[in-house]
Amino acid sequence: MRTATHHGSRHAASRSSRRSGASAGYASYGGISCVPYARMVTGMQISGNGGRWWYNAAGSYDRGNRPEAGSVLAFASSGGMRSGHVAVVSKVHGPRHIEIDHANWGGPGIRRGTVMRNVDVIDVSERNDWTAVRVQVGWDAGNFGRSYPTYGFIHNRPDRGMMASMAGSPMIAGARTVSARYEQVAELPRTAPTRPATRPATRRATR
Repeated sequence: MRTATHHGSRHAASRSSRRSGASAGYASYGGISCVPYARMVTGMQISGNGGRWWYNAAGSYDRGNRPEAGSVLAFASSGGMRSGHVAVVSKVHGPRHIEIDHANWGGPGIRRGTVMRNVDVIDVSERNDWTAVRVQVGWDAGNFGRSYPTYGFIHNRPDRGMMASMAGSPMIAGARTVSARYEQVAELPRTAPTRPATRPATRRATR
């Protein structure tokens, strides 16, 4: 599958209410997939489909297992999305709760190829290392889809060789074993506020 096609499953979300630019972000980037959107937003020049970004970033961009605003969350290839996926972190709420902006991750009432902003993502990995996540589904900020395997975060700064000390970890070796007890997690951490999602504002016709 080419980078210009769909890189995720059919789940997605957006929130536009109190965050500036959310509705504008939805309306401005129709018909774009996750990789060119991430390049456009971050300025990172990483080649390949979303599932290859983690490896292709080595030597150029710093990587790690803790989220930072402006970093890219790299999804691994899996049965539901063979080409992987990439998403830009827009806000960090806590060690297991972030928001992302991403493209071409469809869902109920959401058109493919659009950009969704302020989407809730929770870490459901056993080691709290962001190697498994759940992504908000549709417009409901309290509803999450299945667990997706991820590599971690690519930071928009030069590679400092920090990942070398993590050789052999599941995140580097590519192991994607998720504890069964986390498969049923479908809610935000207790410390995370649950906010209703709203549809992007639509303009009324003028006479």
